[in-house]
Amino acid sequence: MKFVRWEDLKCGMRLARPIYSRSGVLLHDRDAKLTEGSIRSVRNFGLLGIYILEPAEPLPPMSEEDLAFEKFEITTVAALQEEIARLIKFKKQNKLQVIVSQIIRQYGHLEGKLHFYQNLRSKDDYVFRHMFNTAILCTMMGRRMNLTVEDRQLLVTAALLHDIGKVGTKNTAVFGGENDKGKIADLYEDAIFGCELIEQCFNADGVKLKRICQQALKAQMAADLGQESEVRKMVKEAKILQVANKFDEITGMSLTGESLSEVKAVTEFMDNPGIYDPEAVRALIDSIYILFPGVSVELNTGEKALVINENPDNILKPTVISFRRNTIMMLSDRDYHDIRVTDIMKTLDNRYVMDKNAMQSAGISNSDINVP
Repeated sequence: MKFVRWEDLKCGMRLARPIYSRSGVLLHDRDAKLTEGSIRSVRNFGLLGIYILEPAEPLPPMSEEDLAFEKFEITTVAALQEEIARLIKFKKQNKLQVIVSQIIRQYGHLEGKLHFYQNLRSKDDYVFRHMFNTAILCTMMGRRMNLTVEDRQLLVTAALLHDIGKVGTKNTAVFGGENDKGKIADLYEDAIFGCELIEQCFNADGVKLKRICQQALKAQMAADLGQESEVRKMVKEAKILQVANKFDEITGMSLTGESLSEVKAVTEFMDNPGIYDPEAVRALIDSIYILFPGVSVELNTGEKALVINENPDNILKPTVISFRRNTIMMLSDRDYHDIRVTDIMKTLDNRYVMDKNAMQSAGISNSDINVP
């Protein structure tokens, strides 16, 4: 599965994820082939792009729980969008705590891990979908880190509001994939300043919410701009918010850049314990599926492999079957101490693609071609 921007879509490509209208009506189901009409729909909805199956990739399973996530996300983001507009205009919140309670009820009591699928986004709802995703992750991480009920409610509320300062911005860095440090710094300044509105809209909890959001944003701004930050001085909720926020930024679709895998995000976190709180990173890894049995991966040796067992102690060193060696490799063993997973395989399509006309012009007929 890969993300393809709408201008690069072609007829015949297969949908990896269903497409719903803003009211939750299914428009195009999974595995459906794109037509000129469906490509027009993507453009008319303002979607940045969609997730497409590779030519040889089988349709991945999608449980009732996964489908429920899709529909819950659509209706909740719409409600969040209305509530944020109210906050900005009247500086009063109305149904935000209802949204917070719904998210916690849905995802704050899960015993196992969740398949965390990235959602489709348009320019109009990009910031809202990001804040929704961040809130889902914070809900699960807060439970793993044994936050009290009150602190979890505070954390999820902060997650739903932390980027309120980015709503309506004309800064293109808001859609990700931006390398201009000046634009990135300006965007963070907008977000940090927006936290002042949070304090105004909430009475007793306003100061706490503002502190959580600003600490998380300032720490990530410093990291993205190559500056030093004091993560140790942050409150626990801010540490969780920073990791959840950055995870969604890395793995979500972007306007100018290619979205990266969950493995790339976790690798960045684990390689920088001074920037990302290890306890919060551990809570993230324990909350969502990343390298589970059946996932095809790339190793730092250049080999391709299939995960057959997770490694709870080190997510990047599972037990795999090497395609090249045709052997089982328990990467946690000393024999493989310098080998780890670097990414999820970009494609499952290893077939040869040949230009038949070019072959014929070279004097080779189709019957002479014998590719296994």
